[in-house]
Amino acid sequence: MVKFSKQFEGQLVPEWKEAFVDYRQLKKDIKKIREQDYNNNKNDDDDKTHVSNNKIRCSFFPSLQKCASYMRKNRDHKTIQVHRKLAGSSSKTDFYETELLEQFADSDGAVEFFACLDRQLNKVNQFYKTKEKEFLERGESLDKQMQILTELKMALQKKCEKGSSSSSSKDEESISGTISCEQEQEQEQENLVEEYNKDEMKVLESPKSGEAAKARKKVDGKMTSFSGGIVNCQGKNLRINIPLTNPTRTFSAITYLLWDDMVNNQSSSNKLHISKTKLHHAEKMIKGASVELYKGLGYLQTYRNLNMLAFVKILKKFDKVTSKQVLPIYLRVVESSYFNSSDKAIKLADEVEEHFVKNFAEDDKRKAMKYLKPTQRKESHAVTFFIGLFTGCFFAFFVGYVIMARLAGMYRSNSDVMYMETVYPVLSLFSLLFLHLFLYGCNIFAWRKARINYAFIFELSPTKELKYRDVFLICAASMAAVIGVLFLHLSLVAKGFSYAQVQPIPGLVVMAFVVVLVCPFDIFYRSSRLRFLSVIRNIALSPLYKVAMLDFFTADQLCSQVPMLRNLEYIACYYITGSYKTQDYNYCMRTGYYRDLAYAVSFLPYYWRAMQCARRWIDEGHGSHLTNLGKYVSAMLAAGAKVAYEKESGAGWLCLVVVLSTAATVYQLYWDFVKDWGLLQINSKNPWLRDELMLRQKFIYYFSMGLNLVLRLAWLQTVFHYNFEKVDYRVTTLFLAALEVVRRGQWNFYRNSFRSKHHSTCTD
Repeated sequence: MVKFSKQFEGQLVPEWKEAFVDYRQLKKDIKKIREQDYNNNKNDDDDKTHVSNNKIRCSFFPSLQKCASYMRKNRDHKTIQVHRKLAGSSSKTDFYETELLEQFADSDGAVEFFACLDRQLNKVNQFYKTKEKEFLERGESLDKQMQILTELKMALQKKCEKGSSSSSSKDEESISGTISCEQEQEQEQENLVEEYNKDEMKVLESPKSGEAAKARKKVDGKMTSFSGGIVNCQGKNLRINIPLTNPTRTFSAITYLLWDDMVNNQSSSNKLHISKTKLHHAEKMIKGASVELYKGLGYLQTYRNLNMLAFVKILKKFDKVTSKQVLPIYLRVVESSYFNSSDKAIKLADEVEEHFVKNFAEDDKRKAMKYLKPTQRKESHAVTFFIGLFTGCFFAFFVGYVIMARLAGMYRSNSDVMYMETVYPVLSLFSLLFLHLFLYGCNIFAWRKARINYAFIFELSPTKELKYRDVFLICAASMAAVIGVLFLHLSLVAKGFSYAQVQPIPGLVVMAFVVVLVCPFDIFYRSSRLRFLSVIRNIALSPLYKVAMLDFFTADQLCSQVPMLRNLEYIACYYITGSYKTQDYNYCMRTGYYRDLAYAVSFLPYYWRAMQCARRWIDEGHGSHLTNLGKYVSAMLAAGAKVAYEKESGAGWLCLVVVLSTAATVYQLYWDFVKDWGLLQINSKNPWLRDELMLRQKFIYYFSMGLNLVLRLAWLQTVFHYNFEKVDYRVTTLFLAALEVVRRGQWNFYRNSFRSKHHSTCTD
């Protein structure tokens, strides 16, 4: 049977973990009480005998209710008394404090336990009331926006029925709106926001153009939406700033734009300037806001139920250890406390569900529940079966390929140059790519075990995200196909076929994967492929796009895949220029623009990442982004020096490589350990780590830090040129590149585990 502590930790909301009852600490306090009773209660033999007799009698009663009534009759008096302190001006909610009576007068452990229990109860009440207030405000704002949207729909419908022409744009000028995703402005503008919000509420209650004009004048040409974003009004141009990927705030900004458009046009003429596109976009945002609000209310209900169950379980343990009857007394207090007695959140959830069914599901509750309570995709046994099947095929093809390559002497120092220069880059490309993807699947598995909400951090759809089994299936199937084709290619070469006959095969493999990646049909995880392509577009066009978490996380992955990008560049040049027809593999090496492109590819991922840091600094204004930008600039300089040293070997270039690479490595190690992983905190209770650790075994963190240090020094191969005996240097290069991918996979886990500690809400 699974212990409750395991169930409790497995079901709690990860982002609110610190706000839940500290069940582990309460168990430690009970353990102290048990130890004190064992050492100090030898003089209470009479009391122990009396309690044991009561237990024996209870065991013979046919029902637990009779046992409980018997114990209540034999109690002399209460053991504790809980005092409730009413909320004052300085506190937001009532506080509870337990007074121990004479039975616990000499028990220090009991004093500590109830002090901790009171803190937990007060913490839960405080957090619940804060979150409930937040959700109620969102629900009130959502209800007002729904009313506005309904009125606008009716107005547009009347307009269509009257058949009014669309030439209203030629009349008096109206406000034109452009909607953009930007973050909230600086703290200095908060007073302006609050000042306008008051007037804005009045405008919504009495939507007259005169009041709207007064509100705009009062804030000196600046307006704000319900979301708190500042809107600059310059003449007739209105710009609404909407926080990125936050439906609970975007709906208010959009509908206010529509309402303001309607108000101003009504004052100027009897014709409405309302487009169906605007209404559809506003309706979509409000729908998303409703789903997010309902999800948050569900989390709050889970928070309420789990904490109530935790109080019951821990009080039962206390009664069992001390042989006292504290549970009925304290449980009455818990049941009457705010977090358990308030029903505002439950009523709000019912209202949101009712509105959603009416406005977005055509009165079909089953259809509405698909959005409000989406069912998780069930783990299919077929996926597991195909993972095993393709993994077996991969190993079979790989063993055959290794034996064939060994017999043909392909990977020795005096190997077939044509094969190593043209076919081996394809193998290296896919090996690094799917090794990285496999490690990402391992990360997903580890994040799930550690209760890290990676889908929330990456802003992924819970119903469309890739599970770790899906990732493993993609890796196994893809590598089985790649190794199978290359095994066939090598077999044809060994049988005497010329390279002119078989050389198109590796190129066709690469082309097939590109076609699958951009395939528009709903096959092969279409939603994930499209999301990946959109992220690559955002990265390639940095800093033109707003930087989301998934964007810079993927850009970091590309920084560890420079060898793969260079292989991809060479393969593209080799096949696009037609060199494979003449087997002139040195053509791309001799071409000047290719050499320049190779130089650019070596530092292009670092450039993208640096531009993302610059964009985030512009948007957010935090100086840490500039410091992070410096890290990638140093990496660019080191990568450029390595490429230059490879082309023109010399003592001067070697010294420059050593100096720049050393500086970049120290910079990167500091950022890895301190900024990304949150480690090396001097005053931490865990030496040289941090106070809150996701993993209980501390040695794993020390080992990971040491491993990260060693793998960061892989650039030393450029200086010493060490190779394995009788092994081609290209194999050594692939091995070192694979080590960097492994380092990145390790970095990913600790990066997100540290980031999850800094997300206190799950509905933002």
